[in-house]
Amino acid sequence: MGVAVRIELYAPADAAARVAARAAYTRIAELEDVMSDYRPQSEVRRLAEQPGIAVPVSEPLFAVLTRALALARQSDGAFDITVGPFVALWRSARRTGRLPNRAQLDSAARRVGWRKVHADSATRSIRLDTAGMQLDLGGIAKGYILDQALLVLGRYGVTRALIQAGGDIVAGDPPPGLPGWRVDVPEAGPLVRARAAALARAALSLSGDTEQFVIVDGVRYSHVVDPHTGVGLTSRRQAAVVAGDGLTADGLSTALTVLDDSGQAALLRSYPGVVAEVWRAR
Repeated sequence: MGVAVRIELYAPADAAARVAARAAYTRIAELEDVMSDYRPQSEVRRLAEQPGIAVPVSEPLFAVLTRALALARQSDGAFDITVGPFVALWRSARRTGRLPNRAQLDSAARRVGWRKVHADSATRSIRLDTAGMQLDLGGIAKGYILDQALLVLGRYGVTRALIQAGGDIVAGDPPPGLPGWRVDVPEAGPLVRARAAALARAALSLSGDTEQFVIVDGVRYSHVVDPHTGVGLTSRRQAAVVAGDGLTADGLSTALTVLDDSGQAALLRSYPGVVAEVWRAR
């Protein structure tokens, strides 16, 4: 996932804790082999190599892709897992310090668009319409992977746990004698801070450009790419979402950084019970 993963847990004995944690890390590694766009042999990369064909996929990949497509519809394409060709241009810009030109953006745009992805639940298959498409699950898969790691801990009898990878956290039952795990989000508003201060059986996701960005001609471009333009965001929006699971929190926090105020409000109406705040970085 490109970041360190930290697990904090309470178990009856050190040996039990180590066995549970080892199993959770093993599951994380397995799912990274499914979801990673960096690994040539990952399932998602192999899927992209078969355009025009309905390809049966694993249950985890189908779960993430179908949720991603639903979020793309709800956000009018502000969240779009097909942005891989644009993200490749952004990564090049980060290395070289030069933005892509119009011809490069136009070429990438022909291979982008969530409506070019079709899911069939009856056969658990995915079809991509266009050759050269690249799926990027970086804005949603991490939350799912942490959810699954928490489930693995539970199978080993460990329910009091917190798992963190970058800006994504999932929490199980709270530590003994406490209402929840204490997580500090100093930049967020009072609603998110209050929920994060006692996080239990919930997930927290933060999105923004605090760590990954490129500055070209004095303009700061985020690693979050607007699927409508192909260019990294310059709005300096940051989002925090507290939801019942990591998959929901991760995807929503990414979408909220792309949407304007009215779009954010419209999207969140589809997610009652979710606590979310968006602010502009200083």
